[in-house]
Amino acid sequence: MHGHVARQPIFDKNLNLFGYELLFRDGALTFPTDVSGDTATSELLSSTFLTSDIYTYTGVKKAFVNFTRNHLVNRIPLLFPREITVVEILEDVSPEAEIVAACQEIAQKGFTIALDDFVYRAELKPLIALSEIVKIDFRNTSPERISAYFNLLKRDKKRMLAEKVETYEEFKRGREMGFQYFQGYFFARPEVIQGRTLSTPEIHLLRLMAAVQGRELDFDQIENHIKRDITVSYKLLRYINSAYFRRLQEITAIKQAILLLGEVGIRRFVSLMAMAKLAKGKPQELANLSAIRARFCELLGSRLKLSENTGELFTVGLFSLIDAIMDDSMENVLQKLPFSQSIKEALVGQNGPLGEVLQLVVAYERGGWQALSELCGRVGIPEETLPQLYRETLAWAQALEAP
Repeated sequence: MHGHVARQPIFDKNLNLFGYELLFRDGALTFPTDVSGDTATSELLSSTFLTSDIYTYTGVKKAFVNFTRNHLVNRIPLLFPREITVVEILEDVSPEAEIVAACQEIAQKGFTIALDDFVYRAELKPLIALSEIVKIDFRNTSPERISAYFNLLKRDKKRMLAEKVETYEEFKRGREMGFQYFQGYFFARPEVIQGRTLSTPEIHLLRLMAAVQGRELDFDQIENHIKRDITVSYKLLRYINSAYFRRLQEITAIKQAILLLGEVGIRRFVSLMAMAKLAKGKPQELANLSAIRARFCELLGSRLKLSENTGELFTVGLFSLIDAIMDDSMENVLQKLPFSQSIKEALVGQNGPLGEVLQLVVAYERGGWQALSELCGRVGIPEETLPQLYRETLAWAQALEAP
């Protein structure tokens, strides 16, 4: 059985995606206390890195993975791809000679070492010397202590990462302090902007996405629209020719690509391209996460009694971050959209059958494994089906991304 693996994005100070921390949980979700750190990372290694393509989870970005004492002593990180793996040393790992020797070898082999949940102790000096990245819990560490850590580590030019950053205000404060990397869900929340109003082009894009979900499509009209935008044309051809579709012959005509995608596929594509335009100026990961939620919701719906509502589930997932994209409340944005009551209830309060599926998707995305067990029971889907659906979702989303 494949283990559950979620991911949390890590950004640089310019909000460019730097990597993901992989959040793993063994498939035995009903026995959370039985899953040790060793068991979790061993399962991650066997089920993800050796039997699946790690790049499905991280692309070419860095993969931050927690390693326990036993894994370090046994040189387990050396089995991972060094060009993308960041070896996180947990805060409870004692810096004894055996550990230091293992970390020296790992660092010499070209791996990046990060210290997780850093709290300074004199005995940590050997591990501090070997590390390149130091992670600090931003919410549970006082500004005075953070300042002291910066003064302590600056001469060694350590790269500082603020984790558990949950608001844009915290991100801005962390950037002013000198942090280079940021981890947390601040990017998925609206940034408070007084007097923010939607522009006419933004309203048109919102209505286009809503309309394309519900009416009969004119393929000739869509072809003409796509041909007028070289970026959209390029992305459509790249998408239809991606490894996800495994085509033997390259598709070079826009009309042919549209017909091959079909009505459902082209609805998705137009909506996703419009969402990407709306999210311009925001972290690219925000548009990517909207697409991932949309597809994951849709795939879950196809396995449930909601199979007739997969189109609505795609819409719910796609618009679930529209408040963060538009920097406005969900209620205000939805006033401008002709959605059904069931979609609005799902988006505003995650209520109703559609809302429960969205809750499940968000729980999985954030590694909320305890909540996931209950949600799977309520929705009516076996927990063991989720890892494969999530991997399929990520593979599909990567096919949409430009190089």
